[in-house]
Amino acid sequence: MYCIEIVLIAVGLSVDSFVVSVTGGAVMKEQYRRIIWKMAAIFALCQGVMTALGYFLGVGMSGLIQSYDHWIAFVLLFYLGSKMIYERLKNKGGDNCIFDPLRPRVLWGLGIATSIDAAAVGISLAMLNTPILSAFLVVSAATFLFSFFGVFLGGRFGKKVNSKAIEIIGGLVLISIGIKILVEHLYTLT
Repeated sequence: MYCIEIVLIAVGLSVDSFVVSVTGGAVMKEQYRRIIWKMAAIFALCQGVMTALGYFLGVGMSGLIQSYDHWIAFVLLFYLGSKMIYERLKNKGGDNCIFDPLRPRVLWGLGIATSIDAAAVGISLAMLNTPILSAFLVVSAATFLFSFFGVFLGGRFGKKVNSKAIEIIGGLVLISIGIKILVEHLYTLT
């Protein structure tokens, strides 16, 4: 596989992480600098590791992973998005942030949920005899850059909008990404 193809795959895998990072930065507003490095690093690690994991699971396990990866991503993103919306609507008072991307459970959950499809890509890379180290590095680097930039944009944008609206929109975005992943996989299976 050519280098440009690996870069394009890495960019494609990074889009979901970018969108979630924008939401995280927007929710944190002035505090977005506290999560910019952490979120980018965790998302990059999750994307790279899931790509490598898919690669090493190889062709023998591809049917099992491809049968369930979209459901796992959908459930995780739907849960996190719904929880984000529910907790914001439940807390009627104030403009304080309810959804906290600094919480390790939330951050790792988002990282894993947005990188599950990377395992399927890793399986494809194994079938094409692509060197996994270069794919791991390119996918991780692209995700880091997209996530870093996403948190930065979200932090700048979030200063102009109240956190209640951002959290509701962010929850809807997470649910939408989950639905997109589910529909894409179900549509390609038919």
